Amino acid sequence: MTTVPDDQDNVSIREAEHADLLAVVRIEKASFSKPWPYDAFARYLDAPGFLVATDRTADNGDGDTVIDTGEVIGFVVADFVPNHGRGLGHVKDLAVHPDRRGEGVGETLLTAALRTLAGQSAETVKLEVRETNDRARELYEKFGFEPLRRVPRYYDDGEDALILVRELS
Repeated sequence: MTTVPDDQDNVSIREAEHADLLAVVRIEKASFSKPWPYDAFARYLDAPGFLVATDRTADNGDGDTVIDTGEVIGFVVADFVPNHGRGLGHVKDLAVHPDRRGEGVGETLLTAALRTLAGQSAETVKLEVRETNDRARELYEKFGFEPLRRVPRYYDDGEDALILVRELS
């Protein structure tokens, strides 16, 4: 279980909107060698687990005002499917703008996605990750995901995927 705060002072998490899609696609292209196309993201707009992180900065004026710049700096796509009587959540994609990595944005997004999936009655969450993506694997392990199996040649370039799972209860 993670100890990451639900929301950082400099980041807001909200459901993705149509106006966010171009920024999401730009982050996707900057993050992956085989990025999802625009249409793939458009299909998930109604999924409650399609969340974006936006930049939020404190106003220097009175110290109490927070301005949400609205700039999308990361996203997560997750959905819920019934699975033999047990709800299964699936984290399909997660990326943070290269300039904002290492700030906890991915942790905040994953926390929000897991909470959303739990609210949809997911009991277990799964995801796929490249075997060589050490940074992502460290994040998922921090959140209690454990390897279930390896899928040979899962990715277009022939790399294996690891299927990771986590119980939510």
